[in-house]
Amino acid sequence: MADVQSSEVSGRSSGQAPDPGAVSQAEPRRQNAGYSTMVEDGFSGWGWFTGGLMGLIGLFQIITGIVALAGPGYYTTPPRTLVVDASYTTWGWVHLILGLVMLVTGGGLAFGNTIARVVGVALAVISAVVNLAFIPAAPFAAVLIIAFDVFLVYAITVHGGEPRTARR
Repeated sequence: MADVQSSEVSGRSSGQAPDPGAVSQAEPRRQNAGYSTMVEDGFSGWGWFTGGLMGLIGLFQIITGIVALAGPGYYTTPPRTLVVDASYTTWGWVHLILGLVMLVTGGGLAFGNTIARVVGVALAVISAVVNLAFIPAAPFAAVLIIAFDVFLVYAITVHGGEPRTARR
């Protein structure tokens, strides 16, 4: 068979301008810079980022809780100098439970669950307050977790609705 060139198929030579009423077969270009990949392939970058960040903060909380439970002598500051006068065992359980709940909520955030967004913001605020009270015992770790919590609240509130919006 002979190869047929595109100019022969359309009925015009390659130097002619396209007909004004002709429909182009080319794929349209994206005009919106905030384009969501959820539309095409079911993947939301911000959703997975917030879920991963929530999981990371949960892991940090779990590690802090385990350290407080396993070796209260690790901290050089006595527990009575903290904002809330409680033993390091109590602080350990608070951090451990908060971390486990944050891990579960991170999974919900990754898949765009609306309830997980609300719970995620509440947990991030609670985590920041708990670590604010825990600063004298572990200053670097507490400030790092507070910074992550603030960024997490921003990411959930500003970009958290992306998966839900894209599914419409």
